[in-house]
Parts: sequence; structure tokens; C-alpha cells
Amino acid sequence: MRLAFVVFGWVMASAAAAQTEPRFSPGETQACVEKAAARSKRLSGHGVLDCVGRAAQACMRSPGGDTTVGMVICFQGELGYWDGRLNAAYAKRMAAAKSDDTEMASIRATTTSLVDTLLNMQRSWMSFRDAACLHEAAQWMGGTGAGPAAVACHMHETARQALKLEGWWAQ
Repeated sequence: MRLAFVVFGWVMASAAAAQTEPRFSPGETQACVEKAAARSKRLSGHGVLDCVGRAAQACMRSPGGDTTVGMVICFQGELGYWDGRLNAAYAKRMAAAKSDDTEMASIRATTTSLVDTLLNMQRSWMSFRDAACLHEAAQWMGGTGAGPAAVACHMHETARQALKLEGWWAQ
């Protein structure tokens, strides 16, 4: 019996390895964002949101991308792209906040700390993102679509937050 499980596991692993894994490239999303930025003075347009998911969709059209596992791989690829942008934008905002807080302290201004509010905002956003995406997955009632739905939700929410921190829709 134990040998049967070992053989079955090897057969399943071999079959999985034989399947083509989809190829992710952020090119379509990046090009779309660059065009949106060129069209929108002061990063005020909402058309940039139409760019989110373009690279993941292209990945899902590649061999192996139309499976549940393939969709997760594609969404994770674009999630990584947006997460990189989010981390870079957050670091830039945090550096500016520290500088502004230092300047305000030097003149003994009594103002709310930008560092504290940025940190609290980001922590609250992460809680919101996680709750929203858990709800998104729960709508699949345990079905196989829950995984891709959750990762797609994380991708969309991360993209919105990255764009906001980059300065889109600033007042």
C-alpha cells in the first residue's frame, strides 16, 4: 500500500512537471501604465486602473495559463510587479514624511506626524486588503476558483495602493 502511494505521488509529480508553466512578463501592464501617465497630466485619470491585470491576462493566454494553477501563477506574477511598485512608492513616501517631520520639529510645529499617519494608513490598508480578498475567495464556496480569485483580488488592491502612493489622484 505504501508503495502505491509513492508511485502515485511520483506519477502525479511527473505529470505536473510535464505540464507547461505559463510565462509571465509585466510588459503589457507596464506599457499601459506608461501610456496612461503620458495621457494624464498630474496623474489624475482613472484610466490607469484599466491597466491592472493586463500582463496577467496575457500570461493566462500562454500555454498552461488557462488552468487553475496557471491562473494563480499569472496573477502572482503581476501581484509581484505591483508589490514592487508599492514598496518603492512607500519607501519614497516614508523618506519624504521623515524629512517633513524633521523640518516641522525643527520649527517646533505642533502637527500630526506624517510618519505615524503613513504607517497607520498602510497597516489599515493591509487589513482591509486581506479582509476584502478573504471575502472574495469565500464567494467560491470552497471551489477551485477561490485561489485565483484571492490572488487576483490581492493584485488589484495592491495595484490601487501602489498607484495611490505613487501620486495618482493626489489633490
